[in-house]
Amino acid sequence: MSKIILGISAYYHDSSAALIIDGEIIEAVHEERFTRIKHDHSFPKRSVGYILDKSSLKLSDIDAVVFYEKPYLKFERLLETYHEFAPKGFQSFSSAMPVWLKEKVFMTGNIKKELEGFGHSEKIRLYFSEHHLSHAASAFFPSPFDEAAILTIDGVGERATSLIGFGKGNSIEVLRELNFPHSVGLLYSAFTYFCGFKVNSGEYKLMGLAPYGDPDSERTKNYEKLIREFLVEIKEDGSILLNMDYFDYTTGLKMIHEAKWEKLFGLKIKSDKVEYSQQYMDLSLSIQRVTEEIVMNMARQAKELTGSDNLVLAGGVALNSVANGKILSSGLFKKMWIQPASGDAGGSVGAALAQYYIGFSGERKFDPSEPDSMKGAFLGPEYSDDQIILTLKRYGVKYRKYDSLEELASFTARLLNEGNIIGWFQGRMEYGPRALGNRSILGDARRADMQKRMNLKIKYREGFRPFAPSVLEEDIQDFFEIDVPSPYMLFVIPVTKKRRNSIPEGYFKRELYERLYHERSDIPAVTHIDYSARIQSVSKKTNLKYWTVINEFKKLTGYGVIVNTSFNVRGEPIVATPSDAFSCFMRTEMDYLVMGSYLLDKKDMIGLDRALFNTEFGSD
Repeated sequence: MSKIILGISAYYHDSSAALIIDGEIIEAVHEERFTRIKHDHSFPKRSVGYILDKSSLKLSDIDAVVFYEKPYLKFERLLETYHEFAPKGFQSFSSAMPVWLKEKVFMTGNIKKELEGFGHSEKIRLYFSEHHLSHAASAFFPSPFDEAAILTIDGVGERATSLIGFGKGNSIEVLRELNFPHSVGLLYSAFTYFCGFKVNSGEYKLMGLAPYGDPDSERTKNYEKLIREFLVEIKEDGSILLNMDYFDYTTGLKMIHEAKWEKLFGLKIKSDKVEYSQQYMDLSLSIQRVTEEIVMNMARQAKELTGSDNLVLAGGVALNSVANGKILSSGLFKKMWIQPASGDAGGSVGAALAQYYIGFSGERKFDPSEPDSMKGAFLGPEYSDDQIILTLKRYGVKYRKYDSLEELASFTARLLNEGNIIGWFQGRMEYGPRALGNRSILGDARRADMQKRMNLKIKYREGFRPFAPSVLEEDIQDFFEIDVPSPYMLFVIPVTKKRRNSIPEGYFKRELYERLYHERSDIPAVTHIDYSARIQSVSKKTNLKYWTVINEFKKLTGYGVIVNTSFNVRGEPIVATPSDAFSCFMRTEMDYLVMGSYLLDKKDMIGLDRALFNTEFGSD
């Protein structure tokens, strides 16, 4: 008899829900895609409703509902922390306690109450997985390995902030944990905050700013020295000790003691009114380097403890694709696999898988013809041509329909070759923070102005932000120094030397945007300032439509690589529905929109009231 399990992640950030049947991931979706609230942390009602409806299931059909962490353990850690640091933190304590007592401690009742709209919730078999076990399960069980070292790193779960484990068959053994308040994720988030980005959502911006730091400057070296001397003690076994005199997150309402940091670095905390000077770039590079060293130490310890040739990763820090690339390039492990939804959203999948394999002793099966069991991360809603046409008719817009994929892909490739920017909406929505070719905005990677145009005219975000290349899997070594697939955009790897252009003398002394718009390679729109790129390899088997577009572009140009960025603007989640996609298309300077078999030309939208689609762009 089948085991049907519903996984839930909620109440912190990036809520999600997932459906697992006999170990197979059937559905997985972020709540933000339905509510249109970025990083929505509320209970994923719409996600659960979608999953039950799509799968034709009733709540009574579910064998287990599994929450991704254990609130009581988290509450104990909170109380212990306040007790340890008392009398400090009374303001934080008094503001946090009512919320915890009302919403978190009584989680069982809250979850069942939220599920009442779907059936008789009192009959639900509700389970709780530990936070880092959920991450570990999300990393190991969908991976292509029968055994692997497991490394999970984030801000904090209940107590643990990172975990080293060993997965084999249907079991996970926890070998070592690093506990709160000592946390790689919180250290990185502290610098995210100091450099003017939003904690829990701006860490990837800090990673994107880091390459603009001068790697050889005395200032960068001094910043690194100060971090190691005053903020964090790094041990060879992968553990760290943070100097809590400089951090405020244990008992305060902020990440850091701002005055102490400003004195330490001789630099004011970054405000929106201040431009990014070279000091912030050098500081970003410094903490990125320190983080890479810590993560590499953890990876070495995982290797030593397990002896495995395979490594799997999850947790928010596993989205640091630069650090991932360093582990891969080191050769420490023969093979690596990273959960594409490594953050808390991935906890819903992990919790459900942990219950199936560990709680229910489910048998783990492998399909050797598949790269993993994530189905390319295409696990969300999809919309048929019939559903898309209803949206187009509702707005009364002109469109062109293509009856064959080859014809549609060929014309799309032609438009890309002409310099157009295209919204591409196809198939099932991605699970995880990256758009992987189904909810994407596409451009020509060869064009030097493409990064600037996309950032300022399409995404409405900081001009320094990098874009990722989507490259045909079979062509990956022609463009990048990597010999394995990278389907989930989770490795930053150098562009091959043959494609690079030299940089002028005094390069790092120049202004940010003068450096940014220097053509560093023959694919400048996706080549970062340090000759690196965050790669997505595209498989014909996993995503035929997207692969065909890139292949048609290659036939035209000789380049099997294009720009891929998520289909959204700053402050909004990735689009989910045809209506979301059309609205985003109308509010930006995209040239064309392709949804299913239909193509729309922005020039045909003249006369359509764009004010209908205007909204305030957020700050993320």
